[in-house]
Amino acid sequence: MALVPRMQEFGTTVFAEMTQRALQFDAVNLGQGFPDTDGPAELIEIAAHGLRSGLNQYAPARGLPVLRQAVADHQRRFYDIPLDPDTQVLVTVGATEAIAASILALADTGDEVLVIEPYYDSYAACIALAGAQRRSVSLRFPDLALDVDALRAAVTDRTRVLLLNTPHNPTGKVFSREELDAVAAIALEHDLVVISDEVYEHLVFDGLRHIPISTLPGMAERTLTISSVGKSFSLTGWKTGWVSGPAELVGAVASVKQFLTFVGVTHVQPAVAHGLGLPDEFFTGFAEQLQGKRDLLVAALTDVGVPVSPCQGTYFVIADFAGHGVTDAVEFCRRLPQDVGVVGVPVSAFCDHPEQVASLVRFAFCKQDDVLKEAARRLRSLRNDGNHSRVMTP
Repeated sequence: MALVPRMQEFGTTVFAEMTQRALQFDAVNLGQGFPDTDGPAELIEIAAHGLRSGLNQYAPARGLPVLRQAVADHQRRFYDIPLDPDTQVLVTVGATEAIAASILALADTGDEVLVIEPYYDSYAACIALAGAQRRSVSLRFPDLALDVDALRAAVTDRTRVLLLNTPHNPTGKVFSREELDAVAAIALEHDLVVISDEVYEHLVFDGLRHIPISTLPGMAERTLTISSVGKSFSLTGWKTGWVSGPAELVGAVASVKQFLTFVGVTHVQPAVAHGLGLPDEFFTGFAEQLQGKRDLLVAALTDVGVPVSPCQGTYFVIADFAGHGVTDAVEFCRRLPQDVGVVGVPVSAFCDHPEQVASLVRFAFCKQDDVLKEAARRLRSLRNDGNHSRVMTP
């Protein structure tokens, strides 16, 4: 049986393809955004204890109370957001399920979901699963400014949901208060629900601050906030996330979530709860480490004449290879592992308008310093001294 038409545009992800090419050519994989070191040892020990102490059956439908309370405490501690852990928090199997369940719960067939591109690739697939229509507005390169007028113009009488991601994957942008105010004004004017993907909330650099859009006037009652353990604690394989917000909206998401995975993984939930209560120094220290890694990779790209867009947070930096003759970043990224020994991902994989980003490549810097230094060494072959021509030639 053929795949249903609405899902036919979603084949094998670019991450899987590039990871395979990394293995094939023994390349440094800066394509997929996962760390190559484990998270805090104390969390791992608590999760292991959970296995040994009997946390091996289904958790409650909305998640273990200890984790729901920890999420509520975290939101109050960092953002002064009050939550009832029993009615306003739902534990999910990673942020990806939280996104899927939220869209499936709130967007019906024929509804429109407004996204800001480039966007995390699961957004488009989840919108298609819901039978909804995707409308997108592009961030402007190289400064990554949000075109507020274009965002407002993209809203129609069928728009139901505005999907926001800050700090932003794949660009590393952190939306400013002014931009968030503008997004909030549009949501209020058109009675939209905002699904806010904030999984990189603690990975912000250069003294900037993450602002949850739910803290803006009038937004608490119309915002679902999503986060997870994976990015903040370098534990992407634990696949534990959460949705928080108004009880009615969270309840709608819970109604869908129960038919996706039923419940989340039980034994890791006390460990995640412990992690959310770690001292401020853990969160700020990890962000400082990543900022140093960002600087290392940006310096390497700059050294070979490749400009980068501002990277204010997350795991990622966007590099523009137009000056190296690149007009098709997809083909360039396919050749890069063999020609240079480094893997990146074409930004066009995250866009509805690939022509606007035809020379842009995303690199992940959430790797050990030695790995980044080796990538930097290999990237030196791209210097504008004629050597780069071997990369440009198929």
